[in-house]
Amino acid sequence: QVQLVESGGGLVQAGGSLRLSCAASGRNFNYYTMAWFRQAPGKEREFVATISRWDGGSYYANSVKGRFTISKDIAKNTMYLQMNSLKSEDTAVYYCAAAEFGNIRARNSYNYWGQGTQVTVFS
Repeated sequence: QVQLVESGGGLVQAGGSLRLSCAASGRNFNYYTMAWFRQAPGKEREFVATISRWDGGSYYANSVKGRFTISKDIAKNTMYLQMNSLKSEDTAVYYCAAAEFGNIRARNSYNYWGQGTQVTVFS
């Protein structure tokens, strides 16, 4: 098993930047495909970005492509989400997640979740 703890959320003006962190403990970090999801009030939790355990590739939702960057530091067992050019529609609770198998963009592939960190973008 793996335990996940997010940090780095906050209040930021539109056009600004934030970096989220997800610290992992427990099983070897590299065993999992790691991802970020987000959930805005009244909406379904949606895929944001992922790093595949199979090919090491990074994949993004169209809504964040070119603005967000996912990365991981294996030595620190930590994943990051650098968010630039933030928009009000990026306001949500952001969750990190880990999966062993399955469609890496599908929420139900992920077995392990953090508690979430709030990101609020104001105009």
